Amino acid sequence: MEDVNWLEEVGKRKDTFIKDTQKLLQIQSVLDESNPTAEAPLGKGIKEALDFMLNMGEADGFLTKNTDNLAGHIELGEGKELVGILCHLDVVPEGDGWTSGPYDAEIRDGKLYARGVLDDKGPTMAAYYAMKIIKELGLPLKKRVRMILGTDEESDWRCVSRYFETEEMPGMGFAPDADFPIIYAEKGISDFDLVQTLSREEAEDAPQVEVLEFQAGLRYNMVPDFARASLHVHNGDTEIMQRFIEFMDQHGLGRELHVDAGTVVLEVKGVSVHGMEPENGKNAGLFLAEFLSSLTIDSQAKKYFTFVSDYFYKDSRGKNLGIAYSDDITGDMTINVGKLSYTKEKAGMLGLNLRYPVTAAMGEIKTKLESLVMERGFEISNFTDSKPHHVDENDFLIQTLKKVYEEQTGEPAELIAIGGGTYARSLKSGVAFGPLFPGRPDVAHQKDEYMFIEDLLKAAALYAQAIWELAKEE
Repeated sequence: MEDVNWLEEVGKRKDTFIKDTQKLLQIQSVLDESNPTAEAPLGKGIKEALDFMLNMGEADGFLTKNTDNLAGHIELGEGKELVGILCHLDVVPEGDGWTSGPYDAEIRDGKLYARGVLDDKGPTMAAYYAMKIIKELGLPLKKRVRMILGTDEESDWRCVSRYFETEEMPGMGFAPDADFPIIYAEKGISDFDLVQTLSREEAEDAPQVEVLEFQAGLRYNMVPDFARASLHVHNGDTEIMQRFIEFMDQHGLGRELHVDAGTVVLEVKGVSVHGMEPENGKNAGLFLAEFLSSLTIDSQAKKYFTFVSDYFYKDSRGKNLGIAYSDDITGDMTINVGKLSYTKEKAGMLGLNLRYPVTAAMGEIKTKLESLVMERGFEISNFTDSKPHHVDENDFLIQTLKKVYEEQTGEPAELIAIGGGTYARSLKSGVAFGPLFPGRPDVAHQKDEYMFIEDLLKAAALYAQAIWELAKEE
């Protein structure tokens, strides 16, 4: 069966493939824990997306299973060994400024636009159709192939944690959730909060400005594109508002301000991107914090905003913290300040997303951080750590995927290391494989997220051959 024209097989199914992809994209599968139930622990939209895939798999004759409404799988073939395809159905919040509705799944100029089309519903459907092609062609497999569907990849990975408590771990596999050619190394990812100790100092003489409230960001792994502060200005409010306008204009950020019942409200609009490379965005929270640190503000707020300014403003590499690190495999450590908040009653907090190289020692980094932030009146809280991942380039999985990629594209399959984290790190022998082709902009987590339909078809063809090569009779 070496003569299968995989792209041609995908083309035969193009219409239903695109329609099914649109249907999946039209489901608003954003994490929602406001009203959790046993049926939908992470929200109705996420449960709907999981049901959609499992019902489709069952209708197409695959073996399916739902694991506590947090994850599920769709399985093909027989055999002792198991090849995994690790996908996720949850998406990050849609944000503002879309040209068409983020869940309309509109096609324009050969591109399909929707939240999740690139990360990760489009490639999930591409991998599903790859399995469907193998099944419909009746190709003989020596191994089982299992698409594992997660629902909490963009947050806490509760889905795969729960799934692998009771389900079999694939011996090898890939996640269609990053870039082509092949991602063989992923940085370690640590999320944690820096929480300010509430000041017990005596009330001071009234400062020029009291910071009543400050907030920016929703997710550790996203650069905040909006920040808001409420101030009580005792004198000089016109001067402060003028300085605010000049500062934000100087740095090319959107800004608005108004006075509400004597309270000055400042709002900043930045540029949100994935937190693995903060330099590609504009962190509205950090810019507003920097501006506030320059004002004559109350002492507790001064400590918070000066801390943010000293260690995080225009420094995503940890240089000012003294923890900068880089290696030849995965490059620089990065720090994204994904959440910022401050109130007079509770003091301040920062939510950090730290991505560290495969050769770095997180234990040492954390110890150093704890000592430094303690001196400034902060402590580390809610610490989580996902270890780095690295597969040897001579591994059967990598060699097989290199062969597939080079045969179908005619381009060399260079190995890539990333700062992002994919489900591939769940497997000892697991890599990320597409769907973003070289030269295409990475618009995941951004407004007007899109994928070329041509690329979706090519990805499905690559996944189909990859499944065949990894699981076929020897």
